[in-house]
Amino acid sequence: MGQLTNKLFGKLKMNWPEVLLLAIASAILTAIFLTFPVFKNTSFERMGVHLEAWIFLAVIIMSNCEKPLESALKTFVFFLISQPLIYLFQVPFSSMGFGLFRYYPYWFKLTLITFPAAYAGWYIRKKNWLSLLILLPVLTFLTYICVDSFQFAFRHFPYRLVTAVFCLLQVILYLWAFTSDRLRKLIGFLVPLALVLVLFMSQPQVDINATMFLPDEPVLSELASVKEPEDGIADITIESTGTDSMIHIHSTKFGTMDFSIRDGDAEYTYTVTIYQDSNGSTQIDITPVS
Repeated sequence: MGQLTNKLFGKLKMNWPEVLLLAIASAILTAIFLTFPVFKNTSFERMGVHLEAWIFLAVIIMSNCEKPLESALKTFVFFLISQPLIYLFQVPFSSMGFGLFRYYPYWFKLTLITFPAAYAGWYIRKKNWLSLLILLPVLTFLTYICVDSFQFAFRHFPYRLVTAVFCLLQVILYLWAFTSDRLRKLIGFLVPLALVLVLFMSQPQVDINATMFLPDEPVLSELASVKEPEDGIADITIESTGTDSMIHIHSTKFGTMDFSIRDGDAEYTYTVTIYQDSNGSTQIDITPVS
């Protein structure tokens, strides 16, 4: 384990040609994951959308530089080249064409952040208390993704299982490579885990606000009102009336409940179901009750 981490985080050749080659290779690989249907809705597709894999590549670059300014420059250039190339490689295979670049501004902002982040991040090589302090935000982020992905894999096995294991391995590798004693390793593991567990226990299952048409498209009047169970999973109100009648749904829970809308002598009854699909997206289904 020690030989592996020492080689990976400190003894790799990371001159400018290697940085450029790594940027191009990672862009090609990410474009493949985003383009080929076999990778759709898998942990591999996440490389083009989320940060886990890019943190790993950035840490490799930073830890194999000799100076903090070198770390900042090479990490910045790595992201400056790899991110637009990902979109460029997808253009021939996408119906959006060059319209894909509308998603690039988010990654460009992250690219700008990499310069100061990689400058400070270089000091994890020192393996002291400052190194641990610098690592803690990254460890907390990876621990959060790890716990969240393991929970998701438990509900929708095997989706995101690779993401969960990959993040866990990163936490272990960084603690092994960049902390020098058991106390720092223990703090680096327990503090992020405690923060994440508190966050998960305090946050709701879901926090969704949605405005929707009703499935049978009733034309509601200003007199329309909603009747719902007191212990229901959602708060439902009338958003608009007339020919474009809509309801507003606010929920912090998954589940199913019935509700009705009374409008004068007419009454409409529905079942609303709020759930998480296999892609991790929150979905709302409304069906009329006959």
